[in-house]
Amino acid sequence: MRYILRVSLLARAAAVLLASLSVVTVAVPRARSEPRVLRTSGLASKKGAPVDALEDPALLATLAQVHTGERLVLDSQSPPQEVFDAFVADRVTGEHHPLDPRLLGLLRSIAGNHAGCRIELVSGYRSPKLNEMLRKKGHHVASHSQHSLGHACDFRVVPPGQDAALDPRVIEREIRALGWEGGVGVYPTAADWFVHADVGANRSWVN
Repeated sequence: MRYILRVSLLARAAAVLLASLSVVTVAVPRARSEPRVLRTSGLASKKGAPVDALEDPALLATLAQVHTGERLVLDSQSPPQEVFDAFVADRVTGEHHPLDPRLLGLLRSIAGNHAGCRIELVSGYRSPKLNEMLRKKGHHVASHSQHSLGHACDFRVVPPGQDAALDPRVIEREIRALGWEGGVGVYPTAADWFVHADVGANRSWVN
């Protein structure tokens, strides 16, 4: 009888002890997913929302370096300015020089009028050495060229699916229609057939 009483008291004490203990709940954190990275074209709708957020930027044109055969994609983001500068480096010395960013912007604007075209780059940065060499060979090159300052670019535009470039006089009118305030020179001969654009004084000429 005494044994049964002792067991009963122990059981009651255990029950009281368990009731007095608070239950601790441990929350296991849920696995967090990686944030989604969106590639945008940098364009925005009228409401300010990104356009084609999950798509690559639309191709505007292909840049073709006529002296090396190299090519670059031209869209709203590519090429970066430093890549473009290297692309149009001096073709004799290989010397790089930063070009005025407005020139790359001009090429994007012109490409917007001829989506999918090929823009052939005839001349970008021109070192004083190359500039003088061209002058001695009788080319129409200024002694203090805007090219040697990184302020000019010579190019022609070839529409998609065609081999012949557009008349440089057509491109000149398009450049002026964009509000370009720098210099624009037209070279409509079979030997040249390109347009020159620079960020210098507002002037025009035909060679």
